[in-house]
Amino acid sequence: MNRSETKKRLLSHETDILIVGAGINGAGTFRDLALNGIRVLLIDKSDYCAGASAASSHMAHGGIRYLENGEFRLVKEAVMERNRMIENAPHLVRPLPTVVPIFKLFSGLLNAPLKFLNLLNKPAERGAIVIKVGLILYDSFTRKQKTVPPHSFVGAEESLRKFPGLAPDIKYTATYYDGQILSPERYVVDLVMDGKKEGSHALALNYTSLHKFSSGVVTLKDEISGELSEIKPKIIINASGPWINQTIGEMGLERHYVGGTKGSHIIVENATLRSAIGKHEFFFENNDGRIVLVFPFFDKVIIGTSDLPIEDPSTARITDSEIAYFLTLVSRIFPRIEVSREQIIFSFTGVRPLESMKAKTAAQITRDHSIKVDTIFGTKIFSLVGGKWTSYRAFSEQVTDVCLRELGINRRNHTRELAIGGGKNYPQVGLAQIEFIKQIANPLGRKIVDARGLFDRYGTLAAEISRFIAQGTPTPLASLPGFTDREIEYLAKFEDVAHIEDILLRRTNLAWLGFYKLNTIKEVGAILSSALSWDDTKLADEVRRTVEILKANHNVEAG
Repeated sequence: MNRSETKKRLLSHETDILIVGAGINGAGTFRDLALNGIRVLLIDKSDYCAGASAASSHMAHGGIRYLENGEFRLVKEAVMERNRMIENAPHLVRPLPTVVPIFKLFSGLLNAPLKFLNLLNKPAERGAIVIKVGLILYDSFTRKQKTVPPHSFVGAEESLRKFPGLAPDIKYTATYYDGQILSPERYVVDLVMDGKKEGSHALALNYTSLHKFSSGVVTLKDEISGELSEIKPKIIINASGPWINQTIGEMGLERHYVGGTKGSHIIVENATLRSAIGKHEFFFENNDGRIVLVFPFFDKVIIGTSDLPIEDPSTARITDSEIAYFLTLVSRIFPRIEVSREQIIFSFTGVRPLESMKAKTAAQITRDHSIKVDTIFGTKIFSLVGGKWTSYRAFSEQVTDVCLRELGINRRNHTRELAIGGGKNYPQVGLAQIEFIKQIANPLGRKIVDARGLFDRYGTLAAEISRFIAQGTPTPLASLPGFTDREIEYLAKFEDVAHIEDILLRRTNLAWLGFYKLNTIKEVGAILSSALSWDDTKLADEVRRTVEILKANHNVEAG
């Protein structure tokens, strides 16, 4: 069911639950409710995963640093959920060896317990002993799952042998495992599509906003056509992330549930740095005590992140001072590698929807999740506050259970071991993957241009896409090696694409990897123009819109 068909279905759809916000928590809850037969509608004023959830550090992690804050339950839950993400979405989440460079032995022995007791807020460098204790505890949370190996600890000689470019004053390196999310946006899209496939009781509409709420009736607005429609849900789930306060304000209540912090990242094309880190993330304290990361991203490198208080999430943009900071932090661990502005191919910024609370530093604000309950016009409003990206499934499960109790319905399906999107029946070993790729390379007896590329991008969903490609006459794209017009057409027809940037930023990683030049935008736009029945004026507007969004939101020139 595409976007146009969903709009028609909505006219006769009785909605029990409306979810406002199609980020990771909204999408996860939508899928869980859909699996349990609830008549649910998911909306977002923009595209799926176009807000805070798109600004993830691309890590599925437990949050080892939150152990110092005493958030043991949060970390244990997140580590278990990290493992579930690796197991349930292997096409998008992979085990990631994470290296912690250590320059001192005893440092932080006193600071760690004082921070735990909330008696210290000044950043302090953690030494080998503190880090070792933390990693032992971190591993203990999921020792039985054995999804990832336990941590290891080596001295300076072995560290410099493995990573010859490291700072010569290194004392130790610790290596532990978390997860790498290859595309957070694709992950959310898979969740939404899985929910929709459960049946006509589960509807999702991007570019649709909550226009008005009065006497229990919600007026929805199509942000593309301007059309209005009405529904009367029994429950409204406010999953609008950093916009939670504004969303509930539009429904008539003044609340201050969230007070977020801004996090920015840059993606650089630096072959020397990429070679130096290999398959490893480097997670370390910079000279000012801030926790930062250098992260492999295909053949590029992600560098981040900031953690700065912000009032209006709509104004979140990367600043020159953040960029300057990111460019210099690499020298802390790789002093001989220079990273320059010219090597930046992409940047992204988002706001963490953290619970509004008093804390001495942004890092001490809890990352735990909670449900805030209000009643307006007799309609229950559940606002989803806080939470880590990695813990979304557990949070969605909690929200779904609350909704089922409210509706008087028993849970019939669980998501703990349920594969996601292209992770279904995913071939885990190399030979099985080769065999799968061979099978999808010749659907209907016609050879597909790049079956391996389809598998890498979509997992086992590649089988369905390859059949669609073979049913037409695929033409390779001049500006995008390995892609055909039929692949783009599939995404347009079956994944609710409405704009060019939906393809470049969220259905694929193209823009994130630097494929956003004007010829690419125009070529993709021409395919969408045919698939979505745009006229020449609409196409020109879409090309212009994409260029402007890339500049404003990601600080890159598409010309």
